[in-house]
Amino acid sequence: MKVAILGAGSLGTISGALITKNGGDVVLIDANKEHVEALNKNGATIAGKMDLTVPVKAITPDAMSGTYDLVLYLVKQTYNESALKALVPHLHKDSIVCTLQNGVPEEAVAAHVGREKVMGCAVGWGATWLRPGVSELTSESDKMTLDLGELDGTIKDRTKAVAAVLEKICPTEITTNLPGIRWSKLLINATLSGMSASLGCTFGDVLDNEKALACVALIGNETIAVTRKLGVTLEKIQGADLNILAFQTQAEMAARAGIYKMVFGPHRLLKASMLQDIEKGLKTEIDAINGVVCENGRKTGVPTPINDTVVSTVKGIEQGKYKAEFGNLSLFQLTQLPE
Repeated sequence: MKVAILGAGSLGTISGALITKNGGDVVLIDANKEHVEALNKNGATIAGKMDLTVPVKAITPDAMSGTYDLVLYLVKQTYNESALKALVPHLHKDSIVCTLQNGVPEEAVAAHVGREKVMGCAVGWGATWLRPGVSELTSESDKMTLDLGELDGTIKDRTKAVAAVLEKICPTEITTNLPGIRWSKLLINATLSGMSASLGCTFGDVLDNEKALACVALIGNETIAVTRKLGVTLEKIQGADLNILAFQTQAEMAARAGIYKMVFGPHRLLKASMLQDIEKGLKTEIDAINGVVCENGRKTGVPTPINDTVVSTVKGIEQGKYKAEFGNLSLFQLTQLPE
């Protein structure tokens, strides 16, 4: 297969390095010319929880030529319009566009490239872009997972072929319930990433603060309530059944906080990609993460006050109304539950 990674940022750099190291042939495509030059000159370097440098091939989007059999799509959703417009001429009738983006992005991608070309993959690990050519793996390497699925829930020969490519990055499971895995991953992103972006801190900082962790639990509870109204069955993430994060009382909420600490403990160093965007002065994907929970909450009649506060806080940071700092925790009003 002729394989490309479109959007070779933090996750894409690491994915490209590992695919290449493990015998795959892939070209990394990114709009950052300085990054592309560094990748070609020095290789793709993984720092943090892995120490590795691998020679790779990298180009800018204007250098794309011919067509690709498989595109691992890692562009931020905020750049979908321009990125997908540039990609379409380089797809043939059997091309596959596998989106590894945050949120629930498949329909937006399908609107540009055609539904029959799209697969979805949830990424179960995190990374931080450090500088041109270098990304930091912030999750434990033995906790890295990918979950791949077709939009129609079937398993085809092409599904297995794409899984074989993704296996060169890390263990990959094929799911027949892509919406379930997507909403499970969305729940994870909305909780810790939402609070990390709102408070300008790492996951570990959130886990170590009682009120911030309570917000995390409430975000998760709101998200589960929305999925149930939508009729989506959440899938396990790395063996964990996220339905156990639902609660109705204060005591149950306190118990859920311990679960979040256990699940996210290996990812303490991770800084939300939305926060990384804030630090670069870029627009975040907040509408595609917590915003999706809020939007579907309105559609289904499920209140989402803590998710709403995350969205308003992050947008306020983008607009210069707030700074990305832990003091933003005062903006969050905890829901009072029965004891």
